[in-house]
Amino acid sequence: MKIFCINTNEYIPIQGGQTLAQILTTISDRIPFTPICARVNNKTEDLQFPVFSPKQVEFLPATSPSGHRVYVRSLCMMLYRAVDSVCPGVTLRIEHSISRGYYCRLIGDVDVTPQLIDKLKDKMRQLVADDIPFERKERLTSHVIERFRSQGLLDKVNLLETVHQLYTVYYRLDGLCDSYYGNLAPSTGMLSTFDLIPYHDGMLLLGPDNNSTVITPAPIPQDKMYRAFTEHLQFNHIIGVKNVGELNRAVLEGRSADLINVAEALHDKKIANISDDITRRYNEGGARIVLIAGPSSSGKTTTSKRLAIQLMTNLLKPRLISLDDYFVDRDKTPLDEWGDYDYESLYALDLKLFNEHINRLRAGEEVELPRYNFETGQREYRGDRISLPEGSILLIEGIHGLNPELTAHIPEVMKYRIYVSALTTLSIDDHNWVPTTDNRLLRRIIRDHKYRGVSATDTIRRWPSVRRGEEKWIFPYQENADAMFNSSLLFELGVMKEYGESLLKNVPHDIPEYAEAYRLLTFLGYFQPIGDKLIPPTSLLREFLGGSSFHY
Repeated sequence: MKIFCINTNEYIPIQGGQTLAQILTTISDRIPFTPICARVNNKTEDLQFPVFSPKQVEFLPATSPSGHRVYVRSLCMMLYRAVDSVCPGVTLRIEHSISRGYYCRLIGDVDVTPQLIDKLKDKMRQLVADDIPFERKERLTSHVIERFRSQGLLDKVNLLETVHQLYTVYYRLDGLCDSYYGNLAPSTGMLSTFDLIPYHDGMLLLGPDNNSTVITPAPIPQDKMYRAFTEHLQFNHIIGVKNVGELNRAVLEGRSADLINVAEALHDKKIANISDDITRRYNEGGARIVLIAGPSSSGKTTTSKRLAIQLMTNLLKPRLISLDDYFVDRDKTPLDEWGDYDYESLYALDLKLFNEHINRLRAGEEVELPRYNFETGQREYRGDRISLPEGSILLIEGIHGLNPELTAHIPEVMKYRIYVSALTTLSIDDHNWVPTTDNRLLRRIIRDHKYRGVSATDTIRRWPSVRRGEEKWIFPYQENADAMFNSSLLFELGVMKEYGESLLKNVPHDIPEYAEAYRLLTFLGYFQPIGDKLIPPTSLLREFLGGSSFHY
């Protein structure tokens, strides 16, 4: 039989049952990189994948998005192997990405000292030098549960007992077993680029830079982001839902309503606290303009509207402006280096008109706000007029709110900056975190379909451009914020499960976007579904699902 190899643009004869790694040996001299995984019929697979029928195959480098995820997951298992060797009995918890790395804590009778971190790095380097294979296994879930129980991986036991799959894939490295949300590399010898450094009360695992396999990115200070993550992790611990297994048990035990009520109350409290801080500054002569920024689908709009309500209870008169309405017409939108519309660029906004309106409002005049029609790509005027009478405060919401260039003419004392992001603190298990980007992508897929007439395929296709824009235009300014608001909700992935699955299943199998759709479908498969009937109409999640009492 034959497979079609995209890398060499040819059919390659194979014997049934050969693994991708074995097939690779016959064409490796014609592929200008060392593959770490492959895409088979638009599904990402590891190189141990056996081929029994004709397939389309594309081998992927570690610098590709799928390859980078494989590399990082493999590093995590290598770190787990090192922790088990250097300090047996201690639990490794990989909590979230931050500062260009992955924040890890050690739970147990151990102090995370620089000396201990050096020992862990030495063990990881030895594993690289020994070039030990990551052995892929697939067994009955009941047998995998017992294996994990014997290793003390009770978080994984809890997850598997609530997912109810008959078979489970796991990996074995040097006698130690673990499971990951996706595939791993062929062996440890491919993972020479990494670092492990002290970070707060834990350590930061650094993988290779996104565009290189030979350097690690330099960490960047994100102390405000770290505090926001830490606060929500403590909240998760208090209510007893730190990972998906515990969330699923709460759902199966009928405690969904309690989780929803507590998570929504936390949002209310945080927004009220920010409102009180703004009001205090306003009364001291500052904070006349509130800038609310954050990446795509972080919930900026609902945050702005709920903040406006809290400010009204503090006897202020909020007036809202959305930067999205200042987009230039689509044919005037700048293009990125790939030739796509660069909506994340600051210069996708009509800065001249925006500054004219701000200056007129500050001068006491009335202006008519534009409305951007996302379906037609044109600016419209619908008679929306605002002014700033005595006691008013202006709320400006949009991804560029923290960019100094946007409001360079406004005195600093007059500005209050809020950064909104869905900092997902729920883990799949101790070694698998939920990426905040996956949470936001699912929100955007659902919202784009409902409100903008955009398919899941098109949203997935545009997402890499969105992410590049965020890295360039948003993330560099997030630590400038006076306040950070974590817009994630502990229960939301369970609620989005059925919404997301219905849209992702419509992505055609014969296009590259199916790989991402399939990955997200696999991810959603970990969650027990949660109905949305108990979610209040003021919930931030309603911005994406519909049914909000706010007008968007």
